[in-house]
Parts: sequence; structure tokens; C-alpha cells
Amino acid sequence: MRSVCKKLYIAFILLLLYAPIITLVVLSFNASKTRAKWGGFTMKWYGSLFKNEQIMGALYTTLLLAILSALIATLIGTAAAIAMNGMQAKARMYFTAVTNIPMLNADIVTGISLMLLFLAFDAVFGFKTVLLAHITFNIPYVILSVLPKLKQTNRSVYEAALDLGATPVYAFFKVVFPDILPGVLSGFFLSFTMSLDDFIITHFSKGPGLDTLSTKIYTEVKKGIKPEMYALSTLMFMTVLVLIVLVNYIPDAGSKLQKEKALKE
Repeated sequence: MRSVCKKLYIAFILLLLYAPIITLVVLSFNASKTRAKWGGFTMKWYGSLFKNEQIMGALYTTLLLAILSALIATLIGTAAAIAMNGMQAKARMYFTAVTNIPMLNADIVTGISLMLLFLAFDAVFGFKTVLLAHITFNIPYVILSVLPKLKQTNRSVYEAALDLGATPVYAFFKVVFPDILPGVLSGFFLSFTMSLDDFIITHFSKGPGLDTLSTKIYTEVKKGIKPEMYALSTLMFMTVLVLIVLVNYIPDAGSKLQKEKALKE
């Protein structure tokens, strides 16, 4: 009875978590534009989605921003984490605390402060300002993802590679980088997700005529969200779901194949 109650409780929590997404998916196949009435099953919103230049333009801008900001933030954040790891304990603790501040700060504070900074330098608000803003708030996530992995590495192995004649760059990429790669990838994907999802900071740093998916949806809320947005959100959710399944399935399948080969040998 106790195990049944636990399962029912978990099922209830999952239902609460995924009920909005299920509703979104159902509405993407609703022939009626109103959410209050079921007009029958249709796929027309998926067809009109790719014909809508405004939505596709916002999607392209969002993906481009997310990829560029995640890549640049990963490079800068990884370098910063390596520098912090080489500091003394007191200095590292100080810089780690400073790194935590942007993550604990409210997004609206970060957005307004970046807007004031761009205004102080007479910057033209547009794609570049949004990209700089996204890189800025992504860097702490990369640092705090890479730093724990650096602490787990054995510095003696790196020093041994140097003693054997390897250059610092070669030793880093052959000895240190493979160990911290999971942290680097984690920081990259986290930065990509944060950039893809951001609205407030983008809203304060973008110029007229530039829209991401979040700002596009915000402007459409006042006059009614188009059903094409439901279709786009469903496609994005299914893409993420497939990626998660593949990421979890491929390593298991690979390990099973290795075991089978080992048994045959």
C-alpha cells in the first residue's frame, strides 16, 4: 500500500509538471483558433508555421544568439575557471563569491544595469548589445560548471606531461581538457538553455525591429497568441525530448556492445 501511494504521489507531481505542456501540444492540433473550443484535429498550424516569416525570423535570431553566446561564454568561462583554480584559496573564495552574485541577482536588475552600461557608452541597441548581454550572464554558469571538475583533476599528471617534454598547450588539451570536458559541455548546454529562455535581459538590451521568441510571444500576448506558436513550442519540446532519450540511450547501448564483444573474445 505504501509503495502504491508513493507511485500515485509521483504520478500526481508529474501530471502537475507536464499538464501545461500536454495542453500546449493538444492546442497545436486544434483547428479552432480559440482555446475554449475544440474545432477538430488539424496539422495546418505546422504548415503555416514555416510560412510565417516573423516567427521564423525570431526563431533564427534566438538560435543564433543562443549558440554564439554559449560558445563565447564557454571559452571565456573555461579560461576564467582555470585562472581561478590556480589562485590561492582565499583569492579563489573571493572570486567565486563574486561569480555567484550575477546568478543570485534578479534578472531585472541585471537587465537594467546592462541597459545603463550600453547607454553610457552610446551603444546602438541591436543584435550586438543582446549578444554581449547574453554572454555576460552566461559566463558565471560556465565558471561554476567547470571549476568543480578542475578541482577533481590531478595536477601531478599535468606537471609530469611537462617534464616529459610536452608544451603547456599540448599538455592541457591532452591531459587536463579530457577531464574537465563534462563540465565544459555542461556549462555550454546550460548557457544555451539560459540564453534560449531569457526574456527580461533581452527586453532591456534589444533595439527596435529585433525579436527573439520570448519577446515575440510577449508582444503577442496582448492581442492573442497565434496557434503557430503552439506548433513551434511543441516541435521544440519534442526535439529536446528526443535528444534526452538519445543521450541516455546511446551510452547504454555502447556499453552493452562492449560487454558483448568482451564476452565473445
